[in-house]
Amino acid sequence: MKYVPHEYQKYAQDFIINNSACALLLDMGLGKTVITLTSLWLLLFDYFEISKVLVIAPLRVAQDTWSKECEKWDHLKGLKISKVLGSEKERRRALFDKADIYIINRENVEWLCNNYDFDFDMIIIDELSSFKSSSSKRFKALRKIRSKVKRIVGLTGTPAPNTLMDLWSQINLIDMGQRLGRFISNYRNDFFIPDKRNAQVIFSYKPREGAEEEIYKRISDICVSMKACDYLDMPERIDNVVHVKMSEDEKKLYKRLEKDMLLPLADGEIDAVNAAALSNKLLQMANGAVYDELKETKIIHDRKLEALEDLIEAANGKPVLIFYAYKHDKERISKKFKVTEISTSKDISKWNEGKIQIAIAHPVATGHGLNLQAGGSTIIWFGLTWSLELYQQANARLWRQGQKDTVVIHQIVSKGTIDEEVIKAIQRKQCGQENLINAVKARIGGIKDGDL
Repeated sequence: MKYVPHEYQKYAQDFIINNSACALLLDMGLGKTVITLTSLWLLLFDYFEISKVLVIAPLRVAQDTWSKECEKWDHLKGLKISKVLGSEKERRRALFDKADIYIINRENVEWLCNNYDFDFDMIIIDELSSFKSSSSKRFKALRKIRSKVKRIVGLTGTPAPNTLMDLWSQINLIDMGQRLGRFISNYRNDFFIPDKRNAQVIFSYKPREGAEEEIYKRISDICVSMKACDYLDMPERIDNVVHVKMSEDEKKLYKRLEKDMLLPLADGEIDAVNAAALSNKLLQMANGAVYDELKETKIIHDRKLEALEDLIEAANGKPVLIFYAYKHDKERISKKFKVTEISTSKDISKWNEGKIQIAIAHPVATGHGLNLQAGGSTIIWFGLTWSLELYQQANARLWRQGQKDTVVIHQIVSKGTIDEEVIKAIQRKQCGQENLINAVKARIGGIKDGDL
C-alpha cells in the first residue's frame, strides 16, 4: 500500500527527525507506528544517523503490530525486523540476527540491559507510560544505559494516567533529568505538597500553585501532543452510566465489609487485610460476587447481571463488547449468556466479520494494538477499572477512525458503592490529562492559541 501521509503525520515525522530526544503524545488511531517507522527509515537510509534501533513495546504489540505495519506500507519494505521474544535462547538468537530494528517486550528490558553489550543507537518506547514508576526494575535498567543511546522517542496516548507525578520518570528517560530534575525527590519537593497523610506518613501529593503550568512549559520543547478528534473523522460517542441498586440485605453485607474489613458468612468469611485489599473486595462485591479466604466465589447479588441482560436486549441483536474485571465476573456472565472471549487472532477476525454477538474481554488483554471497530459499536463495562490508561485504551478498540456507527459506552455502576468513586476518579484523571495534552498540543492544521 502506498503511504500518503497527512499533514499531522508529516509534522510528527519531522519532530522525531529534528529532535534527538522527544515524546509524542498521540491519541489512538493517529498512526503512531507508521509515523515512527517512516522516521526510522529516513534516519537509517537517508540521513545515515543511526544503524541499529531498539523498540520496546507491550508483548502483543511487539509480536504483531510493528512487523505488520512494515509489511503493509510499500516504502517500509526495506526495513528488516528481528523480534527479541520467547525463551532466553530465542531472544539471544534474535539479537544476533542482522536487522535494522529489534523489538523486545517491556518485561524483558531488565534482562536485555543486564545481559547484553548495549550497542543500539536509538530507542523507541512504545507506550512510554509503562515506565511511569521510577522504582520499577525496567525503569532503573533502562536509565542505566540511557547515556549510550544517541536518540530516543517515547510514544503514548496517556502520559499521566494517574497524576503529574507519573511524568517524572518518563521525561527523565527522554532528557536524562534536564527539565524536571535528575531525582524524583527534587521534582516532588519543587512542584508538589503533601496531600493525604497520616502523621508522618504521606500517601499522596498534589501540585503546588502554578506547578502544573511550569511543568508543561518545561517539557513543551520535547513533547508534542495530538488528539484524534482534531485530525480524524471520529465517530460520535455516547457515554452512559447505568445505575443498579442492591437490596437492603445486600447493602448491609457491603457496608459491614466496608466498616469492619471482615464479613463472616455461613460457609466461610471475607477478610480484607489492608486498604488496597479492601478496595479490591468492595469492587468485587459491587460487581455481585467476591472471593473468600479459600479463593472460592461467594455470590452477593445479581443486579449487574440483570442490568447487563437489559442492555443486551436493548442492543436488538447488535454486537456488544463486555469488559469484565474479575474471573468470577467472566464465569457468571458466561453462565448466563452465550459469549465469546476475545483472546486470539481468530477471535478478533470473527468479531470483525460480525460473527460474534456477545464478546467478552478483560481490558488488559485489549489494551494495545487491536482494531475491533469493524465488529460492533457498543461497549458495556460490567466491572470498572481505576486505571485511566486501561479505560481509554479499551474504549479505543471501538471508538476510533473507521468506525461507521455511533459508539455507545455503558458503565454499570452499583449505587452507594466504590463503583461511584471509580467513576469520579476516572473523570478527575481525565481532566488532568486533558490539561497536559492541550499544553503541548501540536500547532498544525489550523489550531490556534485560542482553541486551547
